[in-house]
Amino acid sequence: MNKPDRATWENFSDFLISQGLRMTGQRKAVFDALFRQSGHFTADQLLQDARKMDETVSRATVYRCLPLLVDSGTVRKIDVGQDNKFYALNESSATFKAQVICSDCDRIFDVDAPFMEWYGRTVSEKLGLEVNDQRLQVHASCPTYADKGTCSKTS
Repeated sequence: MNKPDRATWENFSDFLISQGLRMTGQRKAVFDALFRQSGHFTADQLLQDARKMDETVSRATVYRCLPLLVDSGTVRKIDVGQDNKFYALNESSATFKAQVICSDCDRIFDVDAPFMEWYGRTVSEKLGLEVNDQRLQVHASCPTYADKGTCSKTS
């Protein structure tokens, strides 16, 4: 569990203002609930924590707030090709992060992949383009799952 820092709060508030929106009590509860999440989370997990802070937070509020949080750079959306989208706090990192998704337990692991930033830039420059976004996802299976019926990486 992290605490929101003042700069993150101000950046999100400024973003809302730039969009002609205001920081409502429900948006504040959703924002604060972000920092109760550990690792990757779904909209439903965020909703549960936001309701602990403000019981009036609705599912619609969370689903309207998440794109604002993504567009402001506060969180990043992670699409792993399943029905649920996952989100994570957009913490500054010195290296590019790739996701490795366990096909058995659906757990997502962030791993350093510094070569990807170089690769994306190099390939784009050859085409005369600029990188807007890039991602690397690897789907892998747990070798012990077939033997024991449980993924060894879930603990």
